[in-house]
Amino acid sequence: MLQDALDQQSSGGRHAAGPVSAAARTERASARRATRTPPPPLSVGRWIVRGVGELLITVGLVLVLLVVYEVFVTDWVGARKQAAATEQLDTRWERSGPAVVTVPGSGGSTVPGPSASATPVTPVTPVAPGEQVDPATRTKRYDTVVGEGFAKIYVPSFGTDYVFTVIEGTNPDDLYVGPGHYEGTQYPGQPGNFAVAGHRVSKGSPFNDLDLVQACDSIVVQTQDDWFVYRVLPMQDEAATWNVAAHAHCTGVPKPAGAYAQVFGRTIVQPTDGAVVFPVPGSNSDAVPTDAERLITLTTCHPQFSDAQRMIIHGTLVASYAKSAGFRPPELDAESE
Repeated sequence: MLQDALDQQSSGGRHAAGPVSAAARTERASARRATRTPPPPLSVGRWIVRGVGELLITVGLVLVLLVVYEVFVTDWVGARKQAAATEQLDTRWERSGPAVVTVPGSGGSTVPGPSASATPVTPVTPVAPGEQVDPATRTKRYDTVVGEGFAKIYVPSFGTDYVFTVIEGTNPDDLYVGPGHYEGTQYPGQPGNFAVAGHRVSKGSPFNDLDLVQACDSIVVQTQDDWFVYRVLPMQDEAATWNVAAHAHCTGVPKPAGAYAQVFGRTIVQPTDGAVVFPVPGSNSDAVPTDAERLITLTTCHPQFSDAQRMIIHGTLVASYAKSAGFRPPELDAESE
């Protein structure tokens, strides 16, 4: 019994010590830290490398944000501006109504024209709605306002949903809304050169795919009274052996000749080459010759994501139709299938 009691006391003595005090733990931790070797200080070289690395990361992030803004944000904003311009144009056309036209053989019946409240304009030459016409016989109305839409442009080979309202003017604000008509150049259907500029990347990117157009692709322009169908001219490497008969849809697209011998479907020029929008592209005069062709010219930046050069697309007018409710030029659907 005595031994058992002694054993219990001995056992109790081994476990009698209480938990280590907080002060002791702090002292031990301090001792451990004191024995550690501190890291060496950064050398000047390492400090510079680290600073440059952080700077490059920051610059990279800023550039990524700029690209996102330029390509995606401005595209979204441009699309909204374009939609508003299109709505405004549609409303104006609806209020003005189609041109007063006399239908041959109808005893003088007419298609309704502008309402009494509409701004007086010069009527077009009477013609049956939807009839293919000679643009030389038409007096077209172009009551344009800088910064506002006056026409629509379609490129059927880009798909049925490709359509942009063309704005009068080519300053940065105009081109943010959509393709812009070069002031001072001719209007759709007129002799000379209907010239239009558009962004290739950002701000709606209306002309992003111009590098894909081919000879004879149609470019259709809709105005208040008419539809105008242009076709892209032969490319430079096709001009020498150009044969219209080989392609049915190329009817009306001539081989470059005479004053237009150097006017091709697509060319790349310097940004300072303003002669590409002259009535005879590449000439040294902005006067319209008496025998001028009826051309369309589209200009955009080149290469993609750069404004170092300009891509130029030239086309020639091959058909013109009087507008009427429900009528669509057959060219709009023939190439978009």
